[in-house]
Parts: sequence; C-alpha cells; structure tokens
Amino acid sequence: MTNRVIIGGQWGDEGKGKIVDALSRDMDWVVRYQGGANAGHTIVRDEGKIVLHLVPSGLLSKGVRGYLGNGMVIDPWALMDEIVGLEAQGVHVRDRMFVSASAHLILPYHKRRDELAESKRKRKSIGTTGRGIGPAYMDKCQRVGLRMGDLLLPLENLERKVIEKVLEANELLAALYNAEPLPSEAIAQELVVLARSLAPMIVDGHTVLAGVRQGTESVLFEGAQGTLLDLDHGSYPYVTSSSPSVGGALTGSGLPPRSLGEVNGVFKAYCTRVGNGPFPTELHAEDGEALRSIGGEFGATTGRARRCGWFDLVAARYAVELNGMNGVFITKLDVLDTMNEIKVAVSYDLDGKPLGQFPTSPEAQARCVPVYRSFPGWESPVDGARSLKELPAKARQYLEFLEKELGVHIEGVSVGPHRDQTIWTPEGVTT
Repeated sequence: MTNRVIIGGQWGDEGKGKIVDALSRDMDWVVRYQGGANAGHTIVRDEGKIVLHLVPSGLLSKGVRGYLGNGMVIDPWALMDEIVGLEAQGVHVRDRMFVSASAHLILPYHKRRDELAESKRKRKSIGTTGRGIGPAYMDKCQRVGLRMGDLLLPLENLERKVIEKVLEANELLAALYNAEPLPSEAIAQELVVLARSLAPMIVDGHTVLAGVRQGTESVLFEGAQGTLLDLDHGSYPYVTSSSPSVGGALTGSGLPPRSLGEVNGVFKAYCTRVGNGPFPTELHAEDGEALRSIGGEFGATTGRARRCGWFDLVAARYAVELNGMNGVFITKLDVLDTMNEIKVAVSYDLDGKPLGQFPTSPEAQARCVPVYRSFPGWESPVDGARSLKELPAKARQYLEFLEKELGVHIEGVSVGPHRDQTIWTPEGVTT
C-alpha cells in the first residue's frame, strides 16, 4: 500500500477520522503526529458511533498498529479512559498501540492554566478547548515538561518528580492568577497508578517504526485539526499549538520525507470553524443555522456549536499548495441536499481591491469580503449513492468545479456519516 498523509484542509472538523478509518484497513501503521485530546475523530459503524480523541482512527481496523508520535501532548488520564472505553466496545488497543517516549505529558496544572488564561483574555480569547494543549507545548518549548518516558522511571522517582512539578506550577498559578493550589501528592499518586498501565505501550519510536523507515511496512499519518489552524501557517493567534500541516508529520513522528508518500487533504463540501478568529465565508442567522443543524455541527470534543459558511476556494487552494497535496477528499456532501442555492467563494475583495490569494495576516483575513459563484442545488438525497453516476447531475457539477479549481483529483466523496457511505473516485470526478 502507498503511504499517505491525511491532513485537514480547512479549520479542522473536516471528517478526517472517517477517511483514515477507511484508508487504514490495509496499512501496517497509523501514526498521530501532533495535537492531543483537543481532537475529535468520529466514526459511525454498524455497531454504533465511536468518538476518538487520542487513539488513532485506524485502530478500528483489525491488524493495524497505532502510534502516538513525539509531536503530541498526551493527557494520560484521558488516554487511559479512552482505551478502557474502546475495549469495552470490543476494540483491542493495548496489544497494538504504542506511544512515543518523547511525547509530552499534559498534567492537571496545564489544564488549569489553559482555563485561567483563556478566562483572563475575555473578549480577546482564542477559543481553546481548555484541554491544556497550549501550556503543555509551552513547557516543551521551555524544556521543563515531563514526557511519556518519565512514566518508566522507578515509581518513587516518578512520584517525587511529579510532586516537584505540581508545586512549581502552583507557585506560578498563584502569582499569575491568584489560583488555589492543586493537590501535588494526590496527582502524583494517580499518575503512578496510570504509569503501571501505560508503561507497556511506551516505546522508542525510532526503533518501533524501523520497518516504515526501511520501506517494509506501510504507514498512514493521521493529522488532527486543520491547515488553517497551523501554528506557523494558520490565522495566528487563532490557531492550535502544533503543526497539523505536512511538516508536522515529519517532526512529529521522526520519520524521513521519503516515508510520506501521497499527501491528501480532507475538505468539507462547505466550511466550519470552532473558536474565534477570522472566517471570511461565515454565514449568520438562518443560513448558518441551517448548515449547523443539518450537518450536526457541534464539536466532538467540546460540544461547542461550530460556525458555518460556504466553501472557500481561496483558503482551500492555499492549503493544497502549502501541503503539496496530490489528492483530496470531500466530506458531508449530503448536508447540502436541501439547499436550493450553493455558493463558493472564488476570490476576495480586500479594501476595495480584488484578491485571489489567501492573506497570511489575520487582520487582512478579517477584512476580506468573499466574491461568490452560485450553483443550483440538487435538492435530492445523495446518501444512497455509491458511484458518481448515482449522484444528481447538479451535485456532480459542483464537485467537478471544485476539482478543477483546486487543481488536484478528488479521490473520494463522503455522502453520509456511516463508514461505508463513501464514493471512491481515485481517477477524479471530472468526466
């Protein structure tokens, strides 16, 4: 099988989990390379819906091994809860999932600092999930964080180390936010218990992924969030704290560029965004609410309502070019079934001047007025279609336009939430 990187092409929540679940079935490895439990990947199976936050989506397929890379920040409490929950649903995890010893730990003081900092920002809040992601990456960059490999220390050493970290964090939280102290001994004791369960999964990633590096084993890289939330290339500061784009797949896994293979983007047939920040094609009032309601646009991690808008070709082309995508997937086409008119932003108007390129400045993004092209809606259900010829002609017209403008093949189209409601189009949708 060809190695692949699956990257969100918008602001996250594009339906990557469903695509990874389908494409990973014949893979040896699925690797998460960035982010943490702020991700929410949803897969709908015959047995019911499963929402994953840390465990790679590919583990829902038998025989696939999962790896949480060094680029991640991992809440061990959340990870253990997720593993236990999956195993209760019959998904075996512990014997085929591995965690990089170099991935950083999220501890309760990271989550507390995240919440307090966001509250203090008030109207200038970023819109974080409050999962401690940013503060954990801060500790990583300051070289003061704990890593998963620390869970392999003798238990008394681990306990002492955690107590020291919590006490240091308590001093900082008191100085910055006048916050009450967290219970250092209780947190350390809980982590010692977790360490016993998680230790067998903690590995040296360079050794474990040797087969991928040598080309004898296949890999699918599973990104979280989306390109427009990339710390370096997104709408800073309204971004995540890691690199969901293609460069993060390398630094977050420790694998070389030759391991990447195909680079595929995932785009919704419209756009959504959670949290604050510029969103040029955002719809308000009834139109936005209609997309939100029909699409079930509420965060899998936080439950927050997603902001909804029309497909943004300017931003999408930026994501394709930035990541070097050579194929894309379009999801949630069925959400547009009842629309009598569908719009696509083909360019922007910025301060009275036409703009065809996505501006890197968030201030400029906020001033962009989309220039739309309208398409007639197909106003009929597509959820039963399993081939292009079964789609309404107007739906095919819409997809063909997106493919032409993006400049890369659409390799698959999702027409419903179930894992099997997908039309595979490896040669593209243009007839």
